Amino acid sequence: MTAFVVRRLMQAVLVMLTVGFIAFTMFNFIGDPVNNLVGPDATAEDRERIRVSLGLDRPFYVQYVKFLANAVQGQFGTSFRLGMKVTTVLAERMPATLELVFSAALISLCIGVPLGVYTGIHRRGVLSRVFLTFSLIGISLPTFLIGILLILIFSVYLKWLPSFGRGQVVDLGWWSTGFLTQSGLRSLILPAITLGLFQTTLIMRLVRAEMLEVMRTDYIKFARARGLSRRAINFGHALKNTLVPVITITGLQIGGLIAFAIITETVFQWPGMGLLFLQAIQYADVPVMSCYLILVALMFVMINLAVDLLYYAVDPRLRADRGAVRGRQV
Repeated sequence: MTAFVVRRLMQAVLVMLTVGFIAFTMFNFIGDPVNNLVGPDATAEDRERIRVSLGLDRPFYVQYVKFLANAVQGQFGTSFRLGMKVTTVLAERMPATLELVFSAALISLCIGVPLGVYTGIHRRGVLSRVFLTFSLIGISLPTFLIGILLILIFSVYLKWLPSFGRGQVVDLGWWSTGFLTQSGLRSLILPAITLGLFQTTLIMRLVRAEMLEVMRTDYIKFARARGLSRRAINFGHALKNTLVPVITITGLQIGGLIAFAIITETVFQWPGMGLLFLQAIQYADVPVMSCYLILVALMFVMINLAVDLLYYAVDPRLRADRGAVRGRQV
């Protein structure tokens, strides 16, 4: 286990270095941030003075080495647009994004897994066909269109829920949360459903496919022959053996939710890191963009490592295989 974790950590370091190089290289060609920091009446001397103060007059490799040295220390410079430390800006926006992602993932699991089990067990039922039809709609429609439709129905026509913003939040130290206020919870409903709908349908169809596959295996037939109840067979044997692929997809999708929350945050004007990233693109704010991508990549790496470790808790065959390998080596 220790060797496995060490190997994965070394791979994570390589991934982070690659992401950092790609991000820093790519964002240096999207535009000149000085043009967005000065007015049209600025002189060439003013532009050059700002360029020198930001360190943009130095060669590319010097800027990149300095960027890596600061990134290792958790320092990503100052935002060109806001004039604040990038870490401070992202720390202010991170709670909003993480709460949105957590809510979307919770909705996906709490709805997708039960529906997947139901449609797998009752694959010829009428309700199963209805659920599968709606799942096709959830997969086919783009996220921004789903968000606009939800706003049109629940905010414009029914006037039940707010259409933008995060609502009232409560500060718990450096963390601001909307879970403790009614306004915050009401503002969270539509963005969370919009972000989690695709993942819900994906998990539902994955669980259904795995349930159909498992129900045809020999040990399920033996369980039926032993006279076990349908509940014991479906949930004690079949569902347990579908958890490994579900954990894989769920872990990867949580990383995807963090990365692709940009669209949802833009539609609902949710004050998270995704909306900040889009605003940084408009102003060629390279420090913010680079830090955001590195942070998302770090979350992906950590989630993948956690998923790999959960395999050992869910699937005993992996522990047995590694034990057999060590036995042969001895």
